[in-house]
Amino acid sequence: MSAQATMDRLCIHTATTRPLPLEVAVDEYAAAGVAGITVWRDALAGRDPEAAGRMIRAAGLDVVSLCRGGFFVAGDAAARAAAVDENRQIIREAAAIGAPLIVLVCGADPAVPLPDARDQIRAGIEAVLPLALELGVKLAIEPLHPMYADSRSAINTMASANDLCERIDSPNVGVAVDVYHLWFDPTLEAEIARCADKVFAFHVCDWRTPTRDLLTDRGLMGDGCINIREIRGWVESTGFRGYNEVEIFSTELWALDQRVVIDRVVRAYRQHV
Repeated sequence: MSAQATMDRLCIHTATTRPLPLEVAVDEYAAAGVAGITVWRDALAGRDPEAAGRMIRAAGLDVVSLCRGGFFVAGDAAARAAAVDENRQIIREAAAIGAPLIVLVCGADPAVPLPDARDQIRAGIEAVLPLALELGVKLAIEPLHPMYADSRSAINTMASANDLCERIDSPNVGVAVDVYHLWFDPTLEAEIARCADKVFAFHVCDWRTPTRDLLTDRGLMGDGCINIREIRGWVESTGFRGYNEVEIFSTELWALDQRVVIDRVVRAYRQHV
């Protein structure tokens, strides 16, 4: 069993406190002793990324990553080309805000067979990789739960993410391990070990039982059935010493006072991560 995680490795995603404007989220995270922030692109809307990055760092927070890129899969070539252009813009935004990493939700299309979708994902990543290398931005492939294989991601296991990383073979392409999407996989420990220094990010929340909504009913750590601390131990066994990122999509939590939510996140992190 891993020891309790330290506060200097706590990062919160802005999606966790979605109702808060970025400026307020930064102030509240810093006041609560949070060390890092992962910025979702909707939180950047209408803002200068460079100025946003300066604001975040001035508050004492690290910019951990930018969410999200990807969605490379489409039934026609024009849409795939547009996705590549969009991802190049996301890479530029990440560099401007000072984010060392972009999390990729790779994409899927119910009209595209999964093997073809995976080929399109590889081609999309390879198309944007030269710019990522030029600007020093890493790309983390996030395998998503199989329930999203129709329209969100054709990369649904750590094994498929590892396979893709090996095919692309770049120091700037790795994996984001999200317990919500992977906790049930009987090969998870071995695939995390296989990933080794390609673990670029670690996301935590919990799987509620029963789950009322597959997208927007994630639980605070300790509210569900995931052995988060065990999985963190597997991740850290690879040498990973990055942030433990709290990413919770929850209509229940979004309806509350977000300062209360941040306090609950911090307490749950201390007790269960």
